[in-house]
Amino acid sequence: MLFSVGTKVKFLHTGDEGVITKRLTNGMVNVYLKDSDMEIPVFPEDLIKAEQFLTKPEVKAKIIKGKVEQKPLKPERPNIESQYTILKSYGIQIAFDPVLKADGSTDKYVMYLLNDSKNDFIFDLVLKFHGEEEQDWNGKLEKTSFIKLGSLLFDDLNDAPSFDMNCWKTTTEGKGKKMTKILKIKAKQFFKNIRTAPFLNKPAHIYRIFENLDSEQTESKEDLKSYTKKNVRPVKFRNRDSNIGSYSQFDSKEFSEFKTEIDLHIEKLIEKPHKMSNAEIVRIQLSHFESFLTKAIRLGVPTVFIIHGVGKGRLKNEIASRLIQNPQVKTFKNEFHPRYGWGATEVIF
Repeated sequence: MLFSVGTKVKFLHTGDEGVITKRLTNGMVNVYLKDSDMEIPVFPEDLIKAEQFLTKPEVKAKIIKGKVEQKPLKPERPNIESQYTILKSYGIQIAFDPVLKADGSTDKYVMYLLNDSKNDFIFDLVLKFHGEEEQDWNGKLEKTSFIKLGSLLFDDLNDAPSFDMNCWKTTTEGKGKKMTKILKIKAKQFFKNIRTAPFLNKPAHIYRIFENLDSEQTESKEDLKSYTKKNVRPVKFRNRDSNIGSYSQFDSKEFSEFKTEIDLHIEKLIEKPHKMSNAEIVRIQLSHFESFLTKAIRLGVPTVFIIHGVGKGRLKNEIASRLIQNPQVKTFKNEFHPRYGWGATEVIF
């Protein structure tokens, strides 16, 4: 698609909005992002006109309302590796995990209902489009567990999806006070609502429905955070490549073994990549990038380097687009480095 200077556009993969400022000789265009106050080069196939984004025709498969017998929802427990990350409860949340197509664009979102609190709940959840009921779920959401609800198509975001939820805490005396919340999903905010999902340990679009669920409960046992502060002496680390001073980190073994750079050249990631299409290669590279970034954030690493090479700049632009959306990223830069040249982006958290 050809874009003239001044055209308002949106990024297909992130929903960022910008304006075309210049057409480049290599087929790319410069896009000015007002929210970030920066200008970046982008391939036209990664963009769509802003008005076209809003008027995209419906291509969704409607969910049959409760007429088909559904299997009972079974809460899943996180593996041991992810349990230690829950130092602060965010309550009951809905997470949307993006599923990508071969070309790297989003096809749909897998929906999860999360409970990282110390309480069990009975819930009733209804999904609506334009106010009309499409699907409902109910059952028990156990403490520190999650339930996979199903999928939401990318195009469903244009149909004003909303979730109506009723929830009751379960105690030895029975059901607690009813809690009610209506969550309306707006496409513009949806793409900005990204953080690492509890239990899933990867970036997802997350909405908190009920918060501070443990505040009323007095624990007889000391919680992990208090115990750690009292009994564990923090180990001081310093990153030689960073201007950031020493800081505390408790998981010393995993931190010390973590490499603060990742080489995304495809031959470094998989064997025999020559039979793969460019789209498949980019998808694999971005998958490794997301996993690396999530782990760096979890460990508290102050800065990392993403080696993407120079080439045509498509991978670099995809990475820049995703870094802009990540609230954990303080800043990033692609400057000449004596070790990496122009082929790496430095990310600072």
